[in-house]
Amino acid sequence: MASRPPLFPQRRYRKEINRSHSPVLANVMPWLSIMLASVVPQWLSIFSAPVLPPFGYLMLVAWRQVRPGVLPVWAGLPLGLFDDLYSGLPLGSGILLWSMTLIAMELLEATYPWRGLLVDWLAGSALATGYILLTCLIGGHGAPAIAIAPVLFQNLASILLFPLVGRFAAWCDRLRLMRFRSIQ
Repeated sequence: MASRPPLFPQRRYRKEINRSHSPVLANVMPWLSIMLASVVPQWLSIFSAPVLPPFGYLMLVAWRQVRPGVLPVWAGLPLGLFDDLYSGLPLGSGILLWSMTLIAMELLEATYPWRGLLVDWLAGSALATGYILLTCLIGGHGAPAIAIAPVLFQNLASILLFPLVGRFAAWCDRLRLMRFRSIQ
């Protein structure tokens, strides 16, 4: 006999007796996951050129697409500063690019309030491509010879891994909204 789906699937989000969200976890999870994702490429990288995608930036875009209201527009400043400290780019480049990204995402949300997977993937891929190209120009300090192969590989990896990063952001969001026993 096959099991039937629950009659009320939204019950998971209703208030139950002695259960409530953790306000600390609800507020800290997006920031902490983005900051940890910014550090991951430096842990795993032993190459002289950037090969791994900018996971912190991809996580920022994914969080903004999963939950548009959880990160304010000014969040690009502290998160971009944290990424600048670990990425090796000139100080202020991450602040500028991450802030511009959040402003662009805000305009995209106002223009297309109802989106799907394809639109989110295209928007995230376009933003990641622009970010990678601009960081190559900023980080190269105007050098005319930029290695094309690592940049293309990094861009392709960013485009292909963006849906997985979005799924991870959605999993972190479910963890963020998990209910714990509360004492009243």
